[in-house]
This record gives sequence, structure tokens and C-alpha cells, in this order.
Amino acid sequence: MDAVRMVQEQLVPRGITDLRVLTAMAAVKRERFVPKELQSDSYYDGPLPIGHGQTISQPYIVALMTQLLETEPNQTVLEIGTGSGYQAAVLSLLVKHVYTVEIVQELADRARSVLEQEGYRNVSVYCGDGSYGLPEHAPYDRIIVTAAAAKVPRPLELQLRDEGTMVIPIGPMHGFQVLRQVRKRGDKLEWTDHDYVRFVPFTGSAFSEPD
Repeated sequence: MDAVRMVQEQLVPRGITDLRVLTAMAAVKRERFVPKELQSDSYYDGPLPIGHGQTISQPYIVALMTQLLETEPNQTVLEIGTGSGYQAAVLSLLVKHVYTVEIVQELADRARSVLEQEGYRNVSVYCGDGSYGLPEHAPYDRIIVTAAAAKVPRPLELQLRDEGTMVIPIGPMHGFQVLRQVRKRGDKLEWTDHDYVRFVPFTGSAFSEPD
């Protein structure tokens, strides 16, 4: 299977309708972001391990989260949880710039290398505690979180531009979460819950601090 067949067989039948998202998903070579020993399974309809207890998300979930972001070409996006770099690559084809933060140094270095090799010039990879976001480039038009959180971290809420959108899995750290689409209206957050998902836990010091 290749990326085009993945789009046709896994994404379109399951309700991914945004043509820009489908085009981006068809363009990114997923096998470049998968460990060599698993590259034959690159387009498998499920997550794959990438080391350090992390995974590259199922193609459908990447597409769904990207669709829920409702991106526009002139926007900047903050991604929390770079992982393999695959989600950042997809987003880079849809927006002006992607800033992405990964807490595991080895994963950040590997993702940066692959993204550079594949020619994604509008992605900046940082290693750090994503629960604090990346204040030096805030505010962001869109924020996407690729790990499970019990609540929206306060720093991310503050770094989201007014009228901006965040997509984040909310729920218990172990088990299933709900994929939440959050919209910022002034100093308030409004949200809509979508599919149930299962992500690795969000780690970060900001969760231990008072709101």
C-alpha cells in the first residue's frame, strides 16, 4: 500500500472530507517516519511504535485531528508531541509554519533530521517540556496535542490566539480519551467532543502547578 491508497481506502470511507487534508496525507511519505524494521507496515491502519514508549499515530487519527484543526494557509501551528515528525510534516503542507515540541531528545533529533531530509523547511523542532508550550513564538492560530491530558494545560490556553482552535485528547492517562476540539473566545474556552481515541500520556511539569 502507498499513501494514495491509504487515503482512498482508510480516510475517505471514514469521513475525512477536507480536500486539503486528503491531499497532504497523500503527499507525505509515511514510511520515512517509521523505524526501518517496521517500514513494510507504514500504511497499516493503526499506530506503530517509534521507541521510548511513543508511537506514530494511526493515519486516520492524524487526518481526523488535522481536519478538526480547520487550518488556513497563512496560519502558524504549535504541535505538542513531535514524536516521529509525521503529523508536523502533514501540517507543514497546510499552514505557514509549524512549531513542534518533543520532550525526548532522541525523538526530537530524529524527527528534525527526517523533516530536513524530506524538505519540510517550514517546521521548527524543539526539545522541551511541551506542557509549557513555546511562549517565544506565541500566540498560535492553532495548537495540536498528540498525547493524552486530563485537562488543557493553562500555558497552552494562554498561547492560543483569540478565536483560535486547539485539538487535544482529554481523559485518563491510561485507557481511552475523547478527542476534543477547543475554541478560544476571549478568556473562555468552548469545546466539542469527537471520537474516542487512545494516546500515550502527556507528561510535563505544568500539570503539577496550580492554575
